[in-house]
Parts: sequence; C-alpha cells; structure tokens
Amino acid sequence: MHVRRSTVAKRQTLSANARRALVIALINQGRIHSQSDLVELLDDEGIDVTQATASRDLDEVGAVRVRDENGVMRYQLLDPASEQRTRMNRVSDELVLSMTSSGNMVVIKTPAGGAQLLASALDRAAANGRLATLIGTIAGDDTVLAISKSANGGKSLSQQLTNFINGNQKSISKGVR
Repeated sequence: MHVRRSTVAKRQTLSANARRALVIALINQGRIHSQSDLVELLDDEGIDVTQATASRDLDEVGAVRVRDENGVMRYQLLDPASEQRTRMNRVSDELVLSMTSSGNMVVIKTPAGGAQLLASALDRAAANGRLATLIGTIAGDDTVLAISKSANGGKSLSQQLTNFINGNQKSISKGVR
C-alpha cells in the first residue's frame, strides 16, 4: 500500500538532470516497479511529472524492467559494461521468434512480455545512430512494429535488425537508399 507523505508543503521544479539523479536513487533503492510508481514517488518528493516524462526519464537513465531474485518486476539500472548487460545482449536473439517485413515496416514476434524490452533496445540503438534507418518502434506484449525511414526499406531494416540482434554491429549504421 502506498502512503503519501503529508509533510511535502511545497512543489519543486528540478532540472531534468537533477530529476533523473533522483530517479536513479529510487531505482537503486528497489522502489520502482512501474512507471506509475515512479510518478507517485516523485510526487511524494514534491515533484510533478507526467507518466510520459517518467517513461522518458527511465529510458534516459538506461533502466529496464526485470524480475528480481524474488520474481517481482522492478526497474533496474544496467551498467553498459556489466555482466548482466552482456548476458542480455547474448540472449536478445531469444526475444525474436519471427521477423516479417513489408513496405517500410518489420513485424517482430517475441515471447509474451518481451516486446517492450526489445523495442526499447531498438529505439535506444536508433537514437544513438546504431540503427540509422529505424524511425522508431511500437510495442505490444508480444509484437514489435519497427518502421524504416525509407518507403520500401522494410527488407533492408529486417536484415539490419537481425545483425543488431545477433551482435554484428557492422553495416547496421549504413543508410538505406
């Protein structure tokens, strides 16, 4: 049960960096199970954010939702050099059951619950320029829709996604004509 503190009298406005530092601290304390948890915990600190802002903050700090040792879903930070991140990259091909392209789209089927994890990784790679032809993704529970910048780039994007998922980073950042 979540109990709100009544002692917060004044609302705060923090810079994005300061707010994200607080998000990291809350994640490290193991207190964030969902985006709504983050919104509520920040509200308890006197900081108003929307769920969209909470989602962006979690993405920016590199938080992923995983099961802890007790089987409870919570957000955790993954250090890029950590063994857990390396393990995630190795098993990421297990997240893809099938991939089908058409026009400028690629439909990726995943096991139940895997789509958002895969889509988040693909969106981060696109934002960092590692998947230069990817505009973005839409994720459900077990399906990711990846969209290419090129009107007929679905087939090429499918190959780039396969290379990315299998850890072959060469040719991924080459543009589609």
